[in-house]
Amino acid sequence: MRHQVDIEPGAVVAEDAEEGLLQAARDISYLRIAIVNVVFYGASGARDWVLIDAGLGMGTGRIVSAAEERFGNGVPPRAIIMTHGHFDHVGALEALAEKWGSPIYAHTLELPYLDGRSAYPPPDPSVGGGMMARLSPMYPKQPVNVSRWLAPLPSDGSIPAMPGWRWVPTPGHTPGHVSLWRESDRALIVGDAFVTTNQESAYGALTQKPEVHGPPMYFTQDWGAAAASVRTLARLQPDLVVTGHGRALQGSAMTQALVQLAERFEEIAVPEKGRYVNAPAIADATGTKFVPPKR
Repeated sequence: MRHQVDIEPGAVVAEDAEEGLLQAARDISYLRIAIVNVVFYGASGARDWVLIDAGLGMGTGRIVSAAEERFGNGVPPRAIIMTHGHFDHVGALEALAEKWGSPIYAHTLELPYLDGRSAYPPPDPSVGGGMMARLSPMYPKQPVNVSRWLAPLPSDGSIPAMPGWRWVPTPGHTPGHVSLWRESDRALIVGDAFVTTNQESAYGALTQKPEVHGPPMYFTQDWGAAAASVRTLARLQPDLVVTGHGRALQGSAMTQALVQLAERFEEIAVPEKGRYVNAPAIADATGTKFVPPKR
């Protein structure tokens, strides 16, 4: 069974920039920290900029250095937007919040995993067949607590400090996962609703071969919702996607690969068996409420 849609390398869009930043658009850049991407919204030299996700804790210094190089010293982000709260997206969050004091926004269903109230369901190391999946029980499990700076995303779909953008609910990987969409140029910041590398494999995560995959299998807790989310994003017909894992992709080859993933999601992305395949985890506004037994 193939778990990806192959794509031509020419679809990759990213040019080396300052401090290791990769440029996806004039006002969208991203920094790869080991296995995960942190996204910076704002043109070089802008005083109003936004950080999307916070990567691994080991990347705190690199995030700060890249921000200072791009936007100037002493210019904190107007906001930090969280697509979701898995360990590899929140590792530097508490340190950055303490340094910058910037407001942090997330979907209401994601707040319990960012204010210390709840942990996510345990990962499923049986899916995906790669080293990253097998090691998943060792990944940090406890939620961060940034409640001092935390607020829900506006219910009207707007995104603070990002005019022209709206957030799109894309649950499945986590209950309150969101992606960010700008219709004017069809740019999509995806988080982990889908990814552009084989994240289950250590080799794939390191080499970043451009492929379109479903969300990382070992952390996805509701496959039905994940399928619906990918179909929602495919209907947007994005021209540029920046994902939480893998390289930014652009153009018709990427769009066609995303449509193929959406149309064949159950065949391509869903594991043949696994803890959450037939019975999803259940959450509400207070956090995780039900976890299916191991299969």
